[in-house]
Amino acid sequence: MTEFTRTIVSTPRLDMNVWTSGPEDGLPLLLLHGNLSSGGFWKYVAEELPGDIRVIAPDLRGFGRTEPKPVDATRGLGDMADDVHGLLDVLGLAGQPVNAAGWSMGAGVLQQMLIDYPGDLAGCTFIAPLSPYGFGGTKDAKGTLAYADCAGSGAGGANPEFVRRLAVKDDTELIPMTSPRVTMRTFFGGGSNHAAIDEDFLVEELLRVRISDELYPGNARPSMNWPMVAPGDKGINNAMSPKYFNTAAFVDVNPKPPITWLYGTKDQISSDTSMFDFGTLGMMGAVPGWPGPEIFPPQPMEGQMRAVLAKYAANGGLVREVKLDGISHGIPLEVPGRTAEEIVQSLVR
Repeated sequence: MTEFTRTIVSTPRLDMNVWTSGPEDGLPLLLLHGNLSSGGFWKYVAEELPGDIRVIAPDLRGFGRTEPKPVDATRGLGDMADDVHGLLDVLGLAGQPVNAAGWSMGAGVLQQMLIDYPGDLAGCTFIAPLSPYGFGGTKDAKGTLAYADCAGSGAGGANPEFVRRLAVKDDTELIPMTSPRVTMRTFFGGGSNHAAIDEDFLVEELLRVRISDELYPGNARPSMNWPMVAPGDKGINNAMSPKYFNTAAFVDVNPKPPITWLYGTKDQISSDTSMFDFGTLGMMGAVPGWPGPEIFPPQPMEGQMRAVLAKYAANGGLVREVKLDGISHGIPLEVPGRTAEEIVQSLVR
């Protein structure tokens, strides 16, 4: 089994906790985790990678053991992209193409890096990725906003009791609907591979998320538009709101690293029927007052990603789409071996 260890790396921006495995002189592979997780979630994929790969899996700001500096949501995921670029610089890797994979929010960070630091990345694997048009509040494949203030996206969508339980580091299964452990297990855990993962370790990592208006979930503002809440200007969830996050311009970057898009057909987070999207919840009757499909349909997250990647390919980029039948959002935990295989196939050596 590959040893997966962690250390604090000081950069000019912040001190980052970085998980690593493989030989120090191995082929570098940057792995970026998703929301409510940490670099430690990559341990099962790291165990499946070839022995000549050097894994670099940082805890992004606000998560794990990395220094909890505030997130300026008005920059989208720009703070995190800058942090990762700074880490690569300290490691002597900035400016030379590094292979990378990003899961969920982490794929959004890679999209931002493609725009801001196009020379940093080689082969890219987007795993259950954040849409290029952000999370929530858009209604078609072009990313058209449902409302100008982006109501229905951002920090206001976080369940207050769930956030409270994160803050007190509640690792129990009591009242399952708001239990962080049950939420992880249900929506982004190991799925059919549950028995092979250390859930206690993953829950401990999840509960390291820093709770505040400047980090998770961020601040919210009232809105006259359904569901009567709009994103604020601080924090992680607001940074993924379409008010501030739009990376569709990565279709024009040069050079164009090859991109693999890996997604599961049972994904309930990054999909066209996300259970965390107000459009889906309104359509189901779970949130009263839904204005209907013409105004606020479920966000077509897969459709948006497919449309943007089609433009990337039309502009000369190489795109590979990989559908995983019956797999949910927790791809690196549910099928770590298959995830490793697809990442290796996408490597630029």
